[in-house]
Amino acid sequence: MCGRYTLLADELETLQEFGLEKEINSYQPSYNIAPGQNVLAIIHDGKAKRAGYLRWGLVPSWANDEKIGYKMINARSETAHEKMSFKKLMSRKRCLIVADSFYEWQKTDSGKQPKRIQPADRKLFTFAGLWDKWEQGEKEIFTCTILTKEANGFMQDIHHRMPIILPKNKEDDWITPTQKSPSQAHEFLQTIKDDELTAYDVGTYVNAAKNNDATCIEPITKGN
Repeated sequence: MCGRYTLLADELETLQEFGLEKEINSYQPSYNIAPGQNVLAIIHDGKAKRAGYLRWGLVPSWANDEKIGYKMINARSETAHEKMSFKKLMSRKRCLIVADSFYEWQKTDSGKQPKRIQPADRKLFTFAGLWDKWEQGEKEIFTCTILTKEANGFMQDIHHRMPIILPKNKEDDWITPTQKSPSQAHEFLQTIKDDELTAYDVGTYVNAAKNNDATCIEPITKGN
C-alpha cells in the first residue's frame, strides 16, 4: 500500500519538472503527507496539463457518505478496471500524484520500522492515480486514490504492496485526454517498468501525521 509520502521540492522546481505553465494555488511542501490531506495532482483538461489539490481518499461520485474516502486511499491496479468504484475513473479520470519519496513500515522482531523510499535516479516523480468529484447539496469535493501493485524484488522485504511509480516518459500518456477503456488503462499499467529504488530507516517520529518537519526524513542507524 501507500499511506504516507513527501513532497519537499519548491513550486518552481515542480512547475519546471512537469512542464506546467500556471502557478499552483496554495502550494505547500510537506515532510509527512497523510490520507485525508490535500495532495498535489496533475490532470490534463483536454487543452493543457494543470496542477491543483485533491483530497487523498477517493469518494466516488455515487457514494452516499464522504467518509468512505478514508477506506479508499489506495486502489489495487490488478482489479481497478473491474471494480465499480474505479472502473469509470480508469477510463476518463486518471491523474498524476506528485511526490519525491514515500514511507513504508517494515515488520521486524522489535516492531514496525519506518523507511523512506525513493527512486535512485529521480528527485521528483509521480504515482499513478485516479480522481473523482463528489457532490451533495451545495457541497462538492475532489478526491483521489493511489494505484498499487504487488511489490517488486526490492520492496518485497519491506511490504507486499507498493505504489505504481510512473516512468518519466509514461506520465503524459497516463493522463492523456484520449479516452481509454478500463481494460486498456489496466494493460497500460502492466507495461510499467520499475525505477530502481533506494531506502533508509527513519525514526518513529514520522508515525504521527501531525509531525511535519525535517525530523521525519532524518536517517537513523541500527542501535540508535
